[in-house]
Amino acid sequence: MVRSLTRFRLAIAVALAILAGYIDGIAFVYLGGYFVSFMSGNTTQSGVELAGGDLAAAGFGFLVILGFVLGVMGGTIVSSPGRDRGGIILVGVAGVIAIGALLSGAPPVDPNALTGAALMGVAPTAVCLSFAMGAVNTVFSGRGEPSFGITYMTGALVKIGEGIVGAFRGGDRTSWLRYLALWLGIAVGAVGGAAVYATVGSPALWVGVIAAVVLAGILVAARPRPA
Repeated sequence: MVRSLTRFRLAIAVALAILAGYIDGIAFVYLGGYFVSFMSGNTTQSGVELAGGDLAAAGFGFLVILGFVLGVMGGTIVSSPGRDRGGIILVGVAGVIAIGALLSGAPPVDPNALTGAALMGVAPTAVCLSFAMGAVNTVFSGRGEPSFGITYMTGALVKIGEGIVGAFRGGDRTSWLRYLALWLGIAVGAVGGAAVYATVGSPALWVGVIAAVVLAGILVAARPRPA
């Protein structure tokens, strides 16, 4: 759980939330309204498209969801009980984002014209980015720590609401601030991603690659060395 994290690992979690928000902000614009880290939104979007008979748009959304699940699976396979492999996972995340950036030559999707051809043009990048964001959620799966969703902000908002009420009832007065920090991380990252994308286009993804590599280096450098 978030409240059990040390200050250092909480800072890493917030940094990962900023990274996820940054990539999601870029993807939301580039993919015409689809997400790569917020699968609840994609589920609703795909369900609406399916009800409206747009099989291409619905199928695209479910494809992105599949990529996310595969990313979680990949990160879980790499993680090891009792060992901190978050740095290795983040190196993989950086590599997959880089592949997505290299495949992002197709023009962005017009949200008012979600044609099958346009969506298939951006599908390789979408799957790469959703895979990477799924893997981000497994960075803290090792070392016997309970895992939590870095990109699951609905749950964070629930914890914020519960924590505020609990504080007024005499409980822990500050635990909800940790969840607020994660939510703010996603929000700030999304603003940054959308702003950089508006300036330079899809090359903005390379900032995410660099950030993932830097975070990987920090985790590896901070990893306890055997005696």
